[in-house]
Amino acid sequence: MSIDVRVATEDDLDRWNGYVERSPQGRLCHELEALRVQADHADATLHPLVGFKGQEPVGIFPVFEITKRLVTTAFSPPPRLRIPYLGPAFLNMGKLKQRKRERRRQRFMDGCFEWIDAELNPKYGHVRTATTFADARPFQWNEYDVTPSYTYAVDLDRDADDLLMSFSSDARSNVRNADDDAYEIDVGGREEIRLIHEQVRNRYESQGIDFDVPLAFVLDLAERSPNGQVRPYTLRVDGEFVGGILALEYGDTVGRWLGGVRTDADVDLPTNDLLDWAIMRDGLERGLETYDLVGADTRRINRYKAKFNPELRSYYSLEYGSWGVRQVASLYDSVK
Repeated sequence: MSIDVRVATEDDLDRWNGYVERSPQGRLCHELEALRVQADHADATLHPLVGFKGQEPVGIFPVFEITKRLVTTAFSPPPRLRIPYLGPAFLNMGKLKQRKRERRRQRFMDGCFEWIDAELNPKYGHVRTATTFADARPFQWNEYDVTPSYTYAVDLDRDADDLLMSFSSDARSNVRNADDDAYEIDVGGREEIRLIHEQVRNRYESQGIDFDVPLAFVLDLAERSPNGQVRPYTLRVDGEFVGGILALEYGDTVGRWLGGVRTDADVDLPTNDLLDWAIMRDGLERGLETYDLVGADTRRINRYKAKFNPELRSYYSLEYGSWGVRQVASLYDSVK
């Protein structure tokens, strides 16, 4: 039986978040409300593709169409919003044998590519997958360039003492020796999101790097995500904001999204070590399994992240289009 790929109907959309929850690749930003927020702030048209084998759902693939200067492009996730992962998410394949699983996955992906080509005919495409997306060959076979990317993931499935003892000696020392009375860490709301966003933007701009993530996007994502959470962790000294990290939580995973930049505050505290430890400790208490440090491709930053003894995990950046069109795609400032 063939795989039927279509744009999700109203009935499909009513079940969409359930599909996301059941998929190993499903993340907060796959959820319907989050997809609509992304489309609104990327000035994109959302095409939520879904595939069925008979009545059984086999996959979803949210695609964002953006047309600029007469060039039509297809993204998942859309550019400039710094969404870590999106791309296809598969369902009902875990119990299949390898040959049957590959065939079903390939037929779903072929159906998606055929729909994209027929309905959008994009000159450029860019997809970034989840870490649980293990097989990029369907993209390679459809003329996408496949680039492996990396992130670090900390295992939270243990007690706090074991987790802390796995850290490097300097990370353990930073956590243990900080005077608890010298600072406060809390999970805040809209105001704390604003403070973290402003700090990240100022830090990037001081290095000559554009930071175009709209504050309104982050606030909308936090407000309209029904099953996940945007959690703004902030560290204050004497009531004054020093630093923060915006974490995305969904299912059994919490991920470091925005923040954790170097602070300009004159305080003798390992601010980011304490913030990361607070996120991990909260995850332990709520029964989460993984803290995704989101990114392990920057040599300068990796030294910091690696001290938490994380596991290296891979995902894929997938790009379609001729060299000339890829140069035009630079008009989008950044595909990441």
